[in-house]
Amino acid sequence: MNLKKLLSEDTIIFNLKGTTKEEIIQEMIDLLVARGRIKDRDAALKAVLDREQKMSTGMQHGIAIPHGKTDSVDKLVTAMGLKKEGVDFGSMDGKPSTIFIMTISSISRTGPHIQFLSEISQVLNDPEKRERILQSQSASEILDVLTV
Repeated sequence: MNLKKLLSEDTIIFNLKGTTKEEIIQEMIDLLVARGRIKDRDAALKAVLDREQKMSTGMQHGIAIPHGKTDSVDKLVTAMGLKKEGVDFGSMDGKPSTIFIMTISSISRTGPHIQFLSEISQVLNDPEKRERILQSQSASEILDVLTV
């Protein structure tokens, strides 16, 4: 899977405004809707929030990977957001999340969804890459970190 093809500068938010898990998810969904990546905002939002209710997507080391499956997308779509102060996302290590990677995929296609989650998790497992992302000054810098 080519992360560079899935992630794009126009779907990266440097300073997420939300202060709760739900607000962060809504903000990222709204970005994908504004960029024409999602057809039905409410269906996509419901898919991500339903998934979040089953089990938090707050990982550890300040990473959250909210995701869901819905027919409101034709293919896997992604967005990324940063909030340096962090937000309680119910993470495994109990620490606030600062790096958010959202992915939404079609109900009918499971392969790309699982592959993306695996690859992005591997990249973000590197503490140096996480720090470089948080210190980035542009979307292109973030993409360079994630796709090198």
